[in-house]
Amino acid sequence: MWGALLRSGVRGTGGLRSMSSGGPPWSQVVSEAEKIVGYPTSFMSLRCLLSDELSNIAMQVRKLVGTKHPLLDTARQRSLAEITELIHTAFLVHRGIVNVGELKSCDGPLKDMQFGNKMAVLSGDFLLANACTSLAQLQNTKVVELISSAIGDLVQGIYYENSKSSEENCLTDDIGISRWKEQVFLSHSALLAKSCQAAMELAKHSTEIQDMAFQYGKHMSMSHKLHSDLQPFVKESSSDTMAFSLNSAPAILHQEFLGREAWIKQIREAQGKGNIMDYKQLQEAIKAGKGVTSAIDLCRCHGNRALAALEHFPPSEARDALANIVCAVTRFP
Repeated sequence: MWGALLRSGVRGTGGLRSMSSGGPPWSQVVSEAEKIVGYPTSFMSLRCLLSDELSNIAMQVRKLVGTKHPLLDTARQRSLAEITELIHTAFLVHRGIVNVGELKSCDGPLKDMQFGNKMAVLSGDFLLANACTSLAQLQNTKVVELISSAIGDLVQGIYYENSKSSEENCLTDDIGISRWKEQVFLSHSALLAKSCQAAMELAKHSTEIQDMAFQYGKHMSMSHKLHSDLQPFVKESSSDTMAFSLNSAPAILHQEFLGREAWIKQIREAQGKGNIMDYKQLQEAIKAGKGVTSAIDLCRCHGNRALAALEHFPPSEARDALANIVCAVTRFP
């Protein structure tokens, strides 16, 4: 994505197709974006290392980071994408830590679970340390500041996610959609938005273009999170009920329309013996309200704002690829 955004250049004219016209699925648009960049999005992709000669060249070019060779700009863009991926992966690994106090005998031996936690902490810290080292090698103070602040945003966002209401047996937060969006920006959107902005800084584009890159990354990732939250409610096959977060966008919007007390009542009614949640019952309750349709509208709203940011870049295959990514996360059955 960052390579495609970098190649989309500076301000230009030309229109983007509307999301109502549809578009290819997510896997296809990502594949098309990879072709434009020239190699798979994961720098350490096993497939790339085993089968793509170009990847070996790219690995050598990456060694230019920190030098003044003319190829430096290309290598530094690429390095920034890898840094962002490392940071994202580090936090995913850290999220894999389990609360041993809530474990049951069927979850596995306590010693193994504790060992797994130690590995998650060490592995995540190792990835994050490597990302920070590579970040310093870019030798750009503004980029370091942007990505460092994104790491801070991630930590703050995860802290909010793990904070629970003091209400007894409460499984959902007492927040509105505005607060939900603030939290999602910190935990999901900030890293991508600031990485897109940093890519434009490395390419020496204007402050205005950098801001447009930030806006694209922010609103595209918000659309992606909303799309993910909506999947349990919009999948065509309803034979298998998917468990979903009671703090997901459709649930938060459902609570706003229904009222906090009524929503808590629906949750408690769906809890059977042993506090086993009947997600099918809750799913039907949310689908019967306005939460799902409102979340779809919000997803498309953020998608439109991402496309509006892309209008500031000239027409190109790269811009089309970025637009297709937006279309893919705003398509619903």
